[in-house]
Amino acid sequence: MPPTLDLSQSTHAKMIVSPPRLNLRRAASYQHEKAPLSATSSRFNFNHLMFSPPPSPGLPALVPRPRKLSNGPRPSRVVRVVGWIIGLALATFIVRAIVKKEVRVPVVGLLLGDHEEYEMVGQYDLPEFPTPIAVTDRNGRSKWTVSIPPTYPFPLSMKEYSDICVKCQEVAAHVRELHGQVNQQDQMDYYYEDPYFLDVSEAERRGLLPGVEGKAWKATAHVQDGHLVGDRADGLVDKSICKSSLTFVLESADAGLGPTLMMMWLAYGLAQKERRSFFIDDSRWAYGDYTAIFKPPPTPDCNPPPRHEMLPCPHNARHLVVSTATARETFGKAFNDEYEILKLHGVDGERPIYDLARAGYDALFRLNDEDQPYIEHRIKELRTMAKVAEGNYNDGMIVGIHIRHGDLHPYEYQYNGAYIPLNLYMQRSREIIEEYHNFSTPLGGEDVVAKKHSFTILASDDPDVYETEECSGSLRAQEQIKLASKQHIQNANPNKSIMHKFVDETFGWEGGFFATMFWNLGRSTINNANAGDEVQTTLKPSAETMRLRGLIGRAYVLDLAVLGLTSDTVICTMSAMGCRLIAVIMGWEKAMDDGKWVNIDGDFQWTALSL
Repeated sequence: MPPTLDLSQSTHAKMIVSPPRLNLRRAASYQHEKAPLSATSSRFNFNHLMFSPPPSPGLPALVPRPRKLSNGPRPSRVVRVVGWIIGLALATFIVRAIVKKEVRVPVVGLLLGDHEEYEMVGQYDLPEFPTPIAVTDRNGRSKWTVSIPPTYPFPLSMKEYSDICVKCQEVAAHVRELHGQVNQQDQMDYYYEDPYFLDVSEAERRGLLPGVEGKAWKATAHVQDGHLVGDRADGLVDKSICKSSLTFVLESADAGLGPTLMMMWLAYGLAQKERRSFFIDDSRWAYGDYTAIFKPPPTPDCNPPPRHEMLPCPHNARHLVVSTATARETFGKAFNDEYEILKLHGVDGERPIYDLARAGYDALFRLNDEDQPYIEHRIKELRTMAKVAEGNYNDGMIVGIHIRHGDLHPYEYQYNGAYIPLNLYMQRSREIIEEYHNFSTPLGGEDVVAKKHSFTILASDDPDVYETEECSGSLRAQEQIKLASKQHIQNANPNKSIMHKFVDETFGWEGGFFATMFWNLGRSTINNANAGDEVQTTLKPSAETMRLRGLIGRAYVLDLAVLGLTSDTVICTMSAMGCRLIAVIMGWEKAMDDGKWVNIDGDFQWTALSL
């Protein structure tokens, strides 16, 4: 039996006994000593198994302790330094934001039900320009609206309206994606109501957008410098704000008056169908004041809303703005899908859209106090010329002809690069008269007297058309305002030996209506010789320019009124917007059911717009 070691009498109070097969190492302070080579070694002892008191502080260490090398600062020091840097940067950011007021706290309070808080996505502040914005709550639920600064000028530019419509679609699509909606079939419907859209008034009520209340928006409306036709500033207190409205902005990049008129009529009909109040803005209309051509539109029983609440999109906005710049948004494919009757063949499928335009014509096509009496007199005069003596069977037929030249060319491929020959208009006119009066007597015979009292009335943008051989037997639709060519003006002053005060080069309408000629009316030929259309549309027109443009607009609507209200049949080309407007003036039964509206520009049926 091997001898045992009795340590019960040891003076050390604490001791660790190594169990079998367990190697024990000394503490870190003793790790410089080497461990025994083996348990049977002569150098083996148990001193390393016992705790020894530390060396006396008064005595030097027998062996100097090795210094621990440190390759970097302790982790706690790194954390403190980083924390100080972040805190200093944050303090600098806040001080700079408060002093310079360049950036606010990136949270816009929007209190909804259940104390939801919304903040702007990707923005630290409301933008200073019109644009759609998205907001999201803490749970990731998003909505969107359109932000227009309350003091921003009204109406917005055409480019701004167009850009907002594009961005509305992008922001709405982004918000739908955030909600996990990929299928966009429902969003293609014209009257789809986006559940994630917040109207401006609703966004203001919930604190997302800054609004104007009470008397404050009087000053705001003044700053915005818009002009709604027929709107009286002194009536703001007497009537409340309209619950919903549609405002048509007359500004257009198109020099022609026809497309603007058609859109305005459609917009009015659409407003009536959707139970919206209707307003017209003519602040930057190329033809001047609306009331210089037409009488003011019907006045709603309510006041227009603050201008920053008038949005071009989406269509379910409470207060909608419509213009030629947003035509595709309002009268595009979704509009056609909603109102066209596809199951009906031919022009009958266009009847709902036609009725909208007709509602606008009935309410808005009222000429000013100078032109309306002339129209009534002219219609009576022409009807008297067609009337036969008492005792005859039928009155003569009045065939109206509308000829558009200038910068517009026919749809017909054969004449696409030129114009439809004048003899085709006259030939079709004679055929219509012959077809009707050859068998118009009670016994089915020819009515010779009625044929003799039949004639054509002509309206054209090209003054030279009236002097051609083909049209020599036709009457002008109206003679209140006539466009003249240079030759006519020079013939009016043939005596060149008389000295006259110098004037700029004579301006004429050779060839018809051209957009470039229109934008340069009243301008010196020296200054605009090298100017393009885009430059001219941005220049502020002079008073003389606006006077000339107003005369052209009045002449155009006078021609339309006489042709549409006087003619028994109208011959025109579908490529011209004036032709489509005349069909609306004639009425559906006469123009379509009775076939008195005749298009000779290809096999095309009536449509309101070609977008």
